[in-house]
Amino acid sequence: MGKIPVRVKAVVYSLSPYQQKVMSGLWKDLPTKIHHKISENWISALLLVGPVVGTYSYAQYYVEQEKLAHRY
Repeated sequence: MGKIPVRVKAVVYSLSPYQQKVMSGLWKDLPTKIHHKISENWISALLLVGPVVGTYSYAQYYVEQEKLAHRY
């Protein structure tokens, strides 16, 4: 198995440098899209952002306590 050569065709896509409206669909109604994504997946977003914010705030608190401990 695997000794028979198989021809694979490659397709190359490219954009014209003169075409200006390629990415306009991504930015159209961006606040509405973000609102729908958050409102549909708010539990997942909370479970993702919660630990990150908690870890960051704990690290800031710990650094501040270390600064105060070495103050005197």
